[in-house]
Amino acid sequence: MGFWQIIKEDFCEPRRQDPAFNSWVEIIFNYPGVWAIINYRFAHFFYENGFKTIGRMIAGISRFLTGVDLHPAAKVGRQVFLDHASGIVIGETTIIGDRVLLYQGVTLGGVSLNRGKRHPTLEDGVVIGAGAKVLGNITIGKNSKVGANSVVVKDVPCSCTAVGIPARIVGQCEENQLAHDKIPDINKELFSYLIKRLSILEEAVKENKTDIIKEDIELEEKYSSYLKSLKN
Repeated sequence: MGFWQIIKEDFCEPRRQDPAFNSWVEIIFNYPGVWAIINYRFAHFFYENGFKTIGRMIAGISRFLTGVDLHPAAKVGRQVFLDHASGIVIGETTIIGDRVLLYQGVTLGGVSLNRGKRHPTLEDGVVIGAGAKVLGNITIGKNSKVGANSVVVKDVPCSCTAVGIPARIVGQCEENQLAHDKIPDINKELFSYLIKRLSILEEAVKENKTDIIKEDIELEEKYSSYLKSLKN
C-alpha cells in the first residue's frame, strides 16, 4: 500500500474504532491521536531517508500539538489507533504491528541505556489499556490485551490478558480473552485471602478451637484455584 493510501486509512480509523465518532469535522478538533500518527508518517519518512533532524523536528512539533511523544524511528503498522492519545510515549526502537489500539497514558519505554533494540514489540491486534507501561525489549503477542495501569516487563504470549504490577496473565490464552470489566483485581484477591485466614485463626484462638482443618482446606482450595488462573 502506498504512502498516501496509508494516510487516508489513518483518517478512517476513528470511524472504524470509536463509537463516539459522529462526523469527519471532529477529526480536526477531537482526535489528536489521528494527527499524531499522520505526523509520525511524515517524520518517519524523513528520518528513514537520512533527514533525521527534519524527522525529529516534525516529531517535536507533533508532540507539542497532540501530547503524543512518538519517536520517528519507531516502526508503526497500519490501522493503529491512539484513543484520546494524551500522554502516550513510544520509544525509538518500538515496533507496532497492524490493528493495534493504545489508550491514553500508555508508555512503550526502555529500561536500558545501551543502543540497540530496547523498546517493546506489539504484534498485530494488541490492545493496551489506559496508563499501562510496557517496558524493555519484550513482545506482546498477537491479539493480546494489557489491563489499564498495568506494568509489563515480561513477554506476553498470543491471545492473553495481562494485568497488575508487575503484570501477570489471567484467564486462558484464547481468542476470547477476558474483557476489561471482567479482569480480576489481583491485590484485592490476595488481601481477601489473608483477611479470611486471619479471621479463621483468631476465631480458633478465642474459642480454643483445635479443629480448623476443614475451613482452612476450603480457603486454601479457593486460593489455589485462583492462583492457577495466573500464568506468570
